[in-house]
Amino acid sequence: MHALEMQAVVDALSEGVVLADLDRRIQFVNSSFSRITGYPPAEAVGQPCGFMQGPDTDPAAIAAMGQALAQGERFQGQLLNYRRDGQRFWNEVSIVPIRDADDRPSGYFGIVRDVSEQRKLEADFQALEQHGQYLLDHAQAGIVLHRATTEIVYANRLACELLGVGPDNIIGAINTDPRWGFIDNAGQRMAIDDYPVNAAVRSRGVVSNLVIGIHRVSDRKLVWLMCTAYPKLDGEGVPTHVLVTFTDVTELKQAQDALGRSEERLQLVLRGSTDAAWDWDLRSDELYYSPRWRQMLGYGDGELPVDSALWRRLCHPRDRGHVGAFLEEVLAGPQTSYEVEFRLRHRRGHYVPVLSRGFVLRDGKGKAVRISGTNTDLTERKRAQREIQKLAYYDNLTGLPNRQLLMDLLGTAVATSQRTHQRGALMFIDLDDFKTFNDTQGHAAGDALLRMVARRLKQCVRASDVVARLGGDEFVVVLQGLGEDAAGALLIAEGVARNIRLALTRPFRVAKRIHHRTLSIGIALFEDVPMAADSVLRHADLAMYQAKAAGRNTLRFFDQEMQRVADERIALESDLRQALALRQLSLHAQPQVDLDGRVIGAELLMRWQHPTRGWVSPAVFIPVAESTGAILALGRWVIDSACHTLAQWRRDPVLSGVALSVNVSVRQFSDPDFLPQVLAMLERSQVAPGRLKVEITESLFAEDMAMVVDRMEALRDAGVRLSIDDFGTGYSSLGYLSRMPMDELKIDRSFVDQALLSESDAAIVQIIIALASNLGLAVVAEGVETEVQREFLAERGCRVFQGYLFGRPVPLPAFEAWVRAR
Repeated sequence: MHALEMQAVVDALSEGVVLADLDRRIQFVNSSFSRITGYPPAEAVGQPCGFMQGPDTDPAAIAAMGQALAQGERFQGQLLNYRRDGQRFWNEVSIVPIRDADDRPSGYFGIVRDVSEQRKLEADFQALEQHGQYLLDHAQAGIVLHRATTEIVYANRLACELLGVGPDNIIGAINTDPRWGFIDNAGQRMAIDDYPVNAAVRSRGVVSNLVIGIHRVSDRKLVWLMCTAYPKLDGEGVPTHVLVTFTDVTELKQAQDALGRSEERLQLVLRGSTDAAWDWDLRSDELYYSPRWRQMLGYGDGELPVDSALWRRLCHPRDRGHVGAFLEEVLAGPQTSYEVEFRLRHRRGHYVPVLSRGFVLRDGKGKAVRISGTNTDLTERKRAQREIQKLAYYDNLTGLPNRQLLMDLLGTAVATSQRTHQRGALMFIDLDDFKTFNDTQGHAAGDALLRMVARRLKQCVRASDVVARLGGDEFVVVLQGLGEDAAGALLIAEGVARNIRLALTRPFRVAKRIHHRTLSIGIALFEDVPMAADSVLRHADLAMYQAKAAGRNTLRFFDQEMQRVADERIALESDLRQALALRQLSLHAQPQVDLDGRVIGAELLMRWQHPTRGWVSPAVFIPVAESTGAILALGRWVIDSACHTLAQWRRDPVLSGVALSVNVSVRQFSDPDFLPQVLAMLERSQVAPGRLKVEITESLFAEDMAMVVDRMEALRDAGVRLSIDDFGTGYSSLGYLSRMPMDELKIDRSFVDQALLSESDAAIVQIIIALASNLGLAVVAEGVETEVQREFLAERGCRVFQGYLFGRPVPLPAFEAWVRAR
């Protein structure tokens, strides 16, 4: 072919043609090369083959091309090249080596094609494919594609999550896989033919909104799914694939099931409810009353005409007005619910209290069109409320007002007195020695006596007066309207009090036996000056205690001196609580000597030096300590101090044989912690046996005898000696003495003082000494102040003495020095 003809053929090609020598320099290009690259032949010829490469050309592709050409092999690939105008384009290059007649390489032949548009289409297609997968993976439904044979060929992300399997475990699975455990909407195992895929294949149509339950593979949790199956049919209408979409409706299913259960429960509740349901259609004026509504009022079915005026006819006359007004307000207002209480007439004539509750249905304009509700019978609730009020405000034993109601009534009485200037009085009544009666006769007899007392008190006063029980054997009477004159009011109150004393001192017949009681009464007047109710009660209480102190079976009126004494006592209580912590209390010792004048022991006595009061007598602060309970802490301190002192004396040859006596009150001895505390102190200090002596009084014998004996024996077993202090002034008898594990009797100072002046007292001293001798007990005489007294006691057999004749109580250091100096 002629060269020009060859040129024409090559230029007609759509691909660019390049010829290069062995040095890879371009020798020829066709017109398509110039069209593709923008380089005319004159500029392209002589250029190296890689002259269109640039910074973004892939070096790996360049290297691969160079390696192929160097080995004389064919190369085909796509490189990013640059046109003459600088634009980038994708160049698909095909290069083959040219050989001469001797099969030696003589150059290269290349084909160049612009594949930029193809590359762009491929990228767009890849992006589209990625977007499609993204949409499938983020669809709000699970999507599974089955072959018609039901084998799964695709599942999106949500499908895997809902079924509880990974992609690798679902592809290839079949829909009858036992892992799913399909359950129908009723909770029964689903038939295989009803599976979504099978149903779609069988019907060759869409199966919509099928609710099935599966057990999620990952955790076996029951999940409810709403499924739709879409069959894909071939040209002959035969299914080839089935696409199943499904969403999680577990919460909806559970809510529907719960609603169904609620409706069932509602029907059961209404069937067995004690509430009476009713419904009123305001537009038609039709009413419905449930059977329970009629039963609540004693009527059967058909025994009452049903109309909108029925409830008004049955409503209590006093309730019709406020219920009617309430109903009108509800109908006119915006509220959708209501609650009101009223009374309906029962068939037998009495009225039944009911609580009506319901809701109002309104149309779009807010107008009430229907009212529905229930009536609850409040009969039992009202009765319970009355019982609760009675329990809260009335004494269960006597039926009288209790303290809480009394304070309310008293507050009202005091306020009325101030407003009307009419004086009133409060009587605080306490039965004398009721505890002994209760303990000896039994609590049932005690309760019967209190009920009789309550009845007699109510008979002694007017209906307008108040009789209340505070608790125990304490009663209160409140008298009102005693006139404006103080003297006249006092006389009236005193007359009522004397009538009460006469009534309550009459014999009581309890448990077929006759009993006589006495009482102490404290009276406080209240008048037109401002005064709190609790102050009036406190004043009467103080007056009652004054009556007790005066010998009982009497009455006392409150005066300000009583208040002053009470305030002083309260202040003393406060000071006493601080005294022990501030070390204001100290211990003094008074010696006990034998016939030869040797000091064999000492009694420890508390002394209190107050910073402002000075020395406070034990006769003043000990009763306060007893009443407040402070005696427990004081008693522990005394015993602990005694044990500590005795432990120190063990190493002193002069004091090692001296014993210490401590006084223990009834309250301290009866305290549950007393015995273990004393035993612990003895163990800690290692006191020698017989060196600690505990002095108790005869009043202890009125307590629990078994407890007293047990504790005394435990103390004696621990080496503690026991002594009865002030013997002859209290409760003891020969019977008690013979049972008590005692070591010593102390003759009270009152007998020692009078022994030389009174034959009877001298005889008592002789009897006590003889009694102690017969029982094997030692005797200590207290209050010995003269030598004559000592000789008198010694002649009658007393061997140990205590009193000012031998020494006054002095601080422990002074006592120790005094003993050493003798």
